[in-house]
Amino acid sequence: MGTTRQKLTITSDTPGEKLFLLGNEAIARGALEGGLEVAAAYPGTPSSEITAALAGIAKQLDIYVEWSVNEKVAFEVAYGAAICGVRALATMKQVGLNVAHEPLMMACYTGVDGGLVLVSSGDPSAWSSQNEQDNRYIAEQAYIPVLEPSSVQEAKDMTAYAFELSEKFRHPVMLRPVTRIDHARSDVVLGKMPQEHRKGYFTKDPHRLVNVPATERRNRPALVQRFAQIKEAVNTLPYNQLKLVDGAKLGFIACGISYSYTMEALEWLGLEGKVSMLKIGTPHPLPEKLVKELLNSVEEILVVEEIEPFVENHVKIIAQEADIRVKIHGKDLIPLIGELSQRKVAEAISKLTKAELPVDFSEIDWIEQEATSLLPLRPPVLCPGCPHRGSVYVMRRAAERAAKKMGKEIEPIFPGDITCATLSYLTPIAIPDIQICMGGSFGLANGITHAINDQPIVASMGDSTFFHSGIPPLINAVYNKVNITMVVLDNRATAMTGFQPHPGTGSTAMGERTIAIKPEEVAKGCGVEFAEVIDPFNLKESIDLLERAIEFEGPSVVVFRRTCAIIDQREKKQRGEKVVSYYVDQEKCNTKCNVCIQMMSCPAILVNDGKSMIDSSLCVGCGICAQICPYKAIMREGEND
Repeated sequence: MGTTRQKLTITSDTPGEKLFLLGNEAIARGALEGGLEVAAAYPGTPSSEITAALAGIAKQLDIYVEWSVNEKVAFEVAYGAAICGVRALATMKQVGLNVAHEPLMMACYTGVDGGLVLVSSGDPSAWSSQNEQDNRYIAEQAYIPVLEPSSVQEAKDMTAYAFELSEKFRHPVMLRPVTRIDHARSDVVLGKMPQEHRKGYFTKDPHRLVNVPATERRNRPALVQRFAQIKEAVNTLPYNQLKLVDGAKLGFIACGISYSYTMEALEWLGLEGKVSMLKIGTPHPLPEKLVKELLNSVEEILVVEEIEPFVENHVKIIAQEADIRVKIHGKDLIPLIGELSQRKVAEAISKLTKAELPVDFSEIDWIEQEATSLLPLRPPVLCPGCPHRGSVYVMRRAAERAAKKMGKEIEPIFPGDITCATLSYLTPIAIPDIQICMGGSFGLANGITHAINDQPIVASMGDSTFFHSGIPPLINAVYNKVNITMVVLDNRATAMTGFQPHPGTGSTAMGERTIAIKPEEVAKGCGVEFAEVIDPFNLKESIDLLERAIEFEGPSVVVFRRTCAIIDQREKKQRGEKVVSYYVDQEKCNTKCNVCIQMMSCPAILVNDGKSMIDSSLCVGCGICAQICPYKAIMREGEND
């Protein structure tokens, strides 16, 4: 009688078996194979799924996983655990490391006792980020080695190995995947899972751990020595591989995902096996012995890497210091902007070698341009029923009314933040006016009001961002008596990155119930005298309230609280509750004013043959459009039955 094969998951202890995984799930699996005990993160695309995968199985494996309030705290949680001898993981996107920068710099000085791995996911082409920041430079500043995977399989393997490397040298290690690794899928060969849990301990060592000037003078020589040992060790790391071809005059150095693009391009051009190749898995520090060996064997080098010429510059330094005369190419042929591809690398190699491209890209480009010209524009928009749509409408109307009362033709100013509501920056809503980083809206508003004191300033941020970095600038506004209005867009989740819980939701990453912290109560506790809550779907009441907040002398806070539309629809389906949509009464809509479209920009509202209509398959029944229609032409289904 046959046996039923057990379904494989990222917790399965089945070495050699294959599991089809998302890159971030592979990293989570690698952390488990590496003996993970503690994981902390702040959600940020493209890294979010790592912690989400770990949180789902944390209780099963008796490990601890949390969503921290921000990246600084996440790193400190992991660092604190690693100081106690257990293996810990901190994950964040590339800009999140800016928030965690200070404790990172201290961790490299003190070192760690257990393995400490920092996953800093890069985002070339800024698919979901405000910049293309290359954190290899931060790693160099912090004397922290970087592992950069070239495939999903390698992402898993490198993560497990990173804990070993970190613990061996008692030093933090950075894993730097990019979006095309994080969000790729592949078969992954599983390794062995650890069988025992490690018990943490804290050894008091103030001469090492209490960072004062005298401690620094002891710690820095130890830091330099540890890193020198790491520099030597990377020459024999399996992720740095040199393949020399006899008689080859051209060599390549390729890093991370760029190595995969390069190998595909070489095969495409018929050059595979005809050129020498150095695969780089540790862009910092570089395996200098391998680099010199390659430089001494060829006449010309092409360094292939995304974004900044980090490896290229270091290779040039190695060549100059060793007096190796070889032509080194890099960003003179490889794009400095955006992520790479097989095509981009192939075009660079073709320019260098005169190898003929097997495809006429100009013809493909022409076809794509023609096809694109026939497609309608699809700018990013808020979801149907998104509460932020009501909030930004209210912000504009209330601020314009307040400005009008001032008796001047003045424009309100709307500093914005990292939130779903940023999608409303395009016309017709056109809010925010400026946006830089998490928590930046309240901070910017503090500064703007000192330069311009005769315009309404309404700054907004999401609920998760409020807890992340919105409280300090709020306190600053109270302390310095700044006359600004601060709006918290509370949709009950960290919605933009996958609906992760935060301190305001009453739930932890591991699904445990906890205290739900209210932004309005925090504001009152910080000394804000005007701190109110309202449902943004009640447009008239919300406009009146926000107008009063703007007119209030001193800092004011308004919390627009309404559950994210996607979560709301899920909960309604679970309850078996029917969604009642809206429709346009064409007899009443005979003026074709298009106010509903111009003011709301809701995907469910469309124009067909000059008539405004509502797509019932998209409408979630929020009713905002009905409230703003000047002719009461938008009706709830069944309203006139």
